[in-house]
Amino acid sequence: MKMQDILKLLSDSWTGYTDLVHSTLRSNIEPLDSLNSELLSNSGKQFRPALTLLMSHACGGCTTDSLHFAAAAEVLHNATLFHDDVADGSPTRRGKPSLASMIGPRAAVLVGDFWLSKAISLVLGTKHQNRAIPLFSGTLSNLAEGEMLQLDKSSSASTTEEDYKRIIYCKTASLFESSCRSAALAMDAPALQYEAAGSYGAALGMAFQIKDDILDYYGSSAIGKPVGEDLAAGLITLPLLGAMQACDDPSALRSRVLQIKDKPELSEEIRQFVLDNGGIEYASEVLDGYIAEALNALSVFPESPFKEALEQIARYNAVRES
Repeated sequence: MKMQDILKLLSDSWTGYTDLVHSTLRSNIEPLDSLNSELLSNSGKQFRPALTLLMSHACGGCTTDSLHFAAAAEVLHNATLFHDDVADGSPTRRGKPSLASMIGPRAAVLVGDFWLSKAISLVLGTKHQNRAIPLFSGTLSNLAEGEMLQLDKSSSASTTEEDYKRIIYCKTASLFESSCRSAALAMDAPALQYEAAGSYGAALGMAFQIKDDILDYYGSSAIGKPVGEDLAAGLITLPLLGAMQACDDPSALRSRVLQIKDKPELSEEIRQFVLDNGGIEYASEVLDGYIAEALNALSVFPESPFKEALEQIARYNAVRES
């Protein structure tokens, strides 16, 4: 299912969401207001709010809280990206100059702080704020913990598959899960649907990140970052972990990963090793498991175009090329 089909399905709900985001991010400080408008015009796929609204409708409809939680998910996501680009020194984001490269790291952190405060304000005052606040604050904690764990493991090239799964849950799947849980919460869905929504979001988020990590070995720059960027940064992801199973001396391979920053030519050598030793196939098999888990979670929801869209989104992770 293409994004335009999802937006057509969501119709008035999507309009309500976009109006809310724009009104929330308005500022009487003109430079900030203009910058926010520019950032919103390059806001990417807005996948997380679409997921929130689809899940809300799958639970029976769309409320004011549904719109607020969808907007909070998107604004929070972008705030963390602004901060990430400063921490990583990333010159680009979504194929364009990153905010940090446009206005400098200090100003980018301040803009990220502004967006983060607005994400919090979107949750405060909602009917379900007492349960929604722990969801989104938990996601923020997970994001920070995931980044710290990744930094620690990449510094020694010691990432295991267990570490990897914990990192991508914290950095990606946690927000997917909170988006879906908050959607069920907004509709006062029964406990069975609330738990299923969370299971779907978590599994989908894991599948989403694994697919991105597979594409880092052979995809296109359309995924929003240069191909091979993770490996060039010394990150060990699932394709490499899978290929290591065919390696006689994994410790030597890990040592070569540590040398990539000083010897960039090793990146292509290791990438080819992954392609030649079943790394993509291994990661794809794990990906398929998470897709199946996401689809199974949807079984508790009644049939509807929104449930069908959620199913198609899960399946799309197996075949997408960007």
